[in-house]
Amino acid sequence: MKIEQIYTGCLAQGAYYIESNGEVAIIDPLREVQPYIDRAVKSGAKIKYVFETHFHADFVSGHLTLSKETGAPIIYGPEAAPSFDAIIAEDGQEFKIGELTIVALHTPGHTMESTTYLLRDPQGRDHAIFSGDTLFLGDVGRPDLAQKAAHMTQEELAGLLFDSLREKIMPLADDVIVYPAHGAGSACGKNMMKETVDTLGNQKKMNYALRADMTREEFIQEVTDGLAPPPMYFPLNVKMNKEGYEDIDDVLARGTQLLSPDGFEVAANETGAIVLDVRHQDEFVKGHIPRSIFIGLDGTFAPWVGALIADVAQPILLVAPEGREQEAVTRLSRVGFDQTLGILKGGFSAWKAAGKEYDSITSVPAQTLAQEYKNGEVSVFDVRKSTEYLSEHVEGANNTPLDFLNDHLAEFPQDKPFYIHCAGGYRSVIAASILKSRGIHNLIDVAGGFKAIAETSLPKTDYVCPSTL
Repeated sequence: MKIEQIYTGCLAQGAYYIESNGEVAIIDPLREVQPYIDRAVKSGAKIKYVFETHFHADFVSGHLTLSKETGAPIIYGPEAAPSFDAIIAEDGQEFKIGELTIVALHTPGHTMESTTYLLRDPQGRDHAIFSGDTLFLGDVGRPDLAQKAAHMTQEELAGLLFDSLREKIMPLADDVIVYPAHGAGSACGKNMMKETVDTLGNQKKMNYALRADMTREEFIQEVTDGLAPPPMYFPLNVKMNKEGYEDIDDVLARGTQLLSPDGFEVAANETGAIVLDVRHQDEFVKGHIPRSIFIGLDGTFAPWVGALIADVAQPILLVAPEGREQEAVTRLSRVGFDQTLGILKGGFSAWKAAGKEYDSITSVPAQTLAQEYKNGEVSVFDVRKSTEYLSEHVEGANNTPLDFLNDHLAEFPQDKPFYIHCAGGYRSVIAASILKSRGIHNLIDVAGGFKAIAETSLPKTDYVCPSTL
């Protein structure tokens, strides 16, 4: 028996490769499926099934491509109604993988079709569960994403999730291993643990949602409390996962076309494409194409693209580091952004060499802000999440979270300089690029963010542990 968790940090997502006696099951594959095929070929094994725990909202699954490439059928749980051929398992239905058995346990609540897959070893003992977004480590899946499709309130879905956990998962033995679909950093839950594998017994002790003495009403209250609005691209990804999508090879072929600076400029003007610059923030600050948006590959790239660009049909032109062009297009496609039209050949240096207009961002050390603060009134805008801001911030600073920056545009001064910062310098440059694209140029980025600010004499609020907020 071989179980491999294939974890993608940018999406905080876990896909799973299960092998026994030359047969393989893949659970919740990512969009680019060749790595799974290569693993099976290396082992001399055949992919027999592609299991989906639910219709994912935060990424586009590779289920259709993997099924096409291998002939393996796609399996969903009860109440799924995809637009393509799939096996819709009954609750309790068993599937054989070599000497192993996989049992579909219908666990609605996150979505109506949500299904946990129970793996039994060759002796028939319960070994592990692949819990999708039903059960995370330290948390459970949010019950507000499927309200419209299910014609139910988030409270009604949370009640179903309570029942699913108590009736299907908590009765399992404490030594059963939990393999969730996501870890810390995912927008599919509120407060997940940084670990990506645990035992069910430990989760019964550590996970607030699995308290033995918890009432249904308490569960509903705690699970629905403090839910931030889901990113706008989530329902668009659900639609792609349910109805189908373009082949990844076609997306890559179109998206990785190299365009000369003149061709790039023409394409931007004719198509209405967003120019997305995915270099490091330090490079973007020094120089970039006017009105381009920065979201760097070395940060939490794909989720920020989804949250801030939102419309997966939006045409995109890329400015990428040399050698990372295909990576950029691939990672965009993971969250459904398939309309990349090409990449600037030679990168930003080629743009400058062609004599094209370019822009830059004023960026200063935190000590400069501290000195200006001493000299008189300054405007400071903190683009971290509200919980980060409430934990500790510069006295008098405004909180304009990056996720909802467009809702705060009217708050930024139009006639005088203001300072902008995040935690370490990545998000503030994203924010700066968005503000400049909206015609707000009187901003000053604080290099190093709050981490650097904390080392200065700037007055700050008393620290409050984020876990208590």
